[in-house]
Amino acid sequence: MPNLAKMPTALPPVIMLNDARLAMKSAEGMIDILKGITLTISASESVGILGPSGAGKTSLLMIMAGLEGLSSGTIKLAGQDITNMGEDALAALRRDKVGIVFQAFRLIPSMTAIQNVAVPLELAGNHLAETEARAALESVGLGHRLTHLPEQLSGGEQQRVAIARAIAPRPQILLADEPTGNLDSATGDSVVNTLFGASQAADAALVLVTHDPGLAGRCSRVLHIEDGLLVHDSASVTS
Repeated sequence: MPNLAKMPTALPPVIMLNDARLAMKSAEGMIDILKGITLTISASESVGILGPSGAGKTSLLMIMAGLEGLSSGTIKLAGQDITNMGEDALAALRRDKVGIVFQAFRLIPSMTAIQNVAVPLELAGNHLAETEARAALESVGLGHRLTHLPEQLSGGEQQRVAIARAIAPRPQILLADEPTGNLDSATGDSVVNTLFGASQAADAALVLVTHDPGLAGRCSRVLHIEDGLLVHDSASVTS
């Protein structure tokens, strides 16, 4: 008889796409952006998405964030089918379950670092928003920048504020779209270390869109997207 106590437990899926397709209008007519992608990403998994410009990487990430609706197929996030979910329900799901880090930071210029991080917590009705925002900023090494405005911070510090804002609600899913694209190499390395450390501390699945194979290679799994198709998934490779 196998020793069941020592057998590994499969982690639950937090993202499930089945034949996901996205088509958008253009001056030339409808363009197929995603052409039938099926994949499952489990809790605590780190996934890098690689592919040339225009391959559909960011569109795939926007689908996973519930920021873009599918033309056909289905998608589940954190156990909920969001394929036909209304905007209010989607916004609530993103607020509670999904953290997003954009290349352009997207901080509110008139708010301090701690205020920026507290925003999603306050929207969720968290009465400890400021305390938890402070803890999130301290976890990314910015405990000494709490009252600074974005314009008073370096690019790397602004991106770390964005990471703190994404992880403060303790999401199940952390999505990052070219998070080092606006940073120099040394600052980018520091931000990436912060991003991986934050996702591991939050026990969140990390999905990272990048043009950098070295950065994607730090993930436990790498997806290659070309012309709207999933052409390679390292999870399917066995030694």
